[in-house]
Amino acid sequence: MSTAYINRIGTAVPENDIHCGFVDYARTMLDPRKAAVFARMAARAAIEHRYSHLAMGDLVTGTVDAQDFYRRGAFPDIGKRMAQYERTAPALAAQAIEQLGLGGEVERITHLVVASCTGFTAPGLDQHIAWRLGLRGDVQRTLVGFMGCSAAVPALRIAQAAVLADAAARVLVVNLELCTLHMHETDDLETALTFMLFGDGCAATLVSADACGLALRDFRTATIPDTEELITWRIGTQGFLMHLSGGVPGRIAGALRADLARTDAAGLLRGEGTQSVDLWAVHGGGRTVLDAVESGFALPAAALAPSRAVLAAHGNMSSATVMFVLKRMIERATSGARGMAMAFGPGMVAETFRFSVV
Repeated sequence: MSTAYINRIGTAVPENDIHCGFVDYARTMLDPRKAAVFARMAARAAIEHRYSHLAMGDLVTGTVDAQDFYRRGAFPDIGKRMAQYERTAPALAAQAIEQLGLGGEVERITHLVVASCTGFTAPGLDQHIAWRLGLRGDVQRTLVGFMGCSAAVPALRIAQAAVLADAAARVLVVNLELCTLHMHETDDLETALTFMLFGDGCAATLVSADACGLALRDFRTATIPDTEELITWRIGTQGFLMHLSGGVPGRIAGALRADLARTDAAGLLRGEGTQSVDLWAVHGGGRTVLDAVESGFALPAAALAPSRAVLAAHGNMSSATVMFVLKRMIERATSGARGMAMAFGPGMVAETFRFSVV
């Protein structure tokens, strides 16, 4: 039986570093007491940079962004946001795909899997990518939509299935999120803190039977009971409405602590304990989410260093984030190392898979 491998990962972010500017802007939306709390939480978020397809404006004069997309008192409706997604997403995807250096391999791509939860359009982003790259007319396309931060894992699972079904399959997986497209004017502290986590980014991945990169092993999904309202992502008239409860880290830590205590093969750790994992590629949903994973699995502080580095450099890019972490592991990890990737999404669901470095 063949094995599917992540051969290469290319990544891209827009050129506009908006993190510090947004922190300044968000404080102007809040009353003085909330603004003081926001400033303290922002300082503790362990995020240094976040990137957006929109450049920050002159906040002194009240200009939110240089493109005048967001205007105080008149933020865009859902139609304008989706039109912006359709204009902007294909170019960012092209930048990430270019990093793969496909060259003449483009005509060998048999499958295209696109995961995105921040925009909808028809023809879809998958078709725009296929046209832009000049993919063959019979390329098999799959669009993974609205699964949130955990979507990279199901996308890779689809790619693995294609390669296991046909060893000649070559799958291009694209995770693209324009998270900053869905900012809202708000005086709610929790909502403002949620916006402070997210940035735009894209990862492109080549998956095939070629034995190089990361070998994909088994996938496993776990739903944490009674958590369905802790992470929500709903469509409103003014854009997508993200709710990220402060209770998320505690529920993650508790679920992982229970999994660590299991001795049967049905858990995320398969009853083998954390000693069976050398590398941890965890989606950086925020500093407290990474702290929860570290605490729940009783990991040493260095275990999540790659995930924390991606969070610091880019913030939470939703489904693309864990792929940025995996790229670091392809570039730096030692052959033979065993790894586990993990991302959390609405439901609340933990999507995971095990891998090994070739």
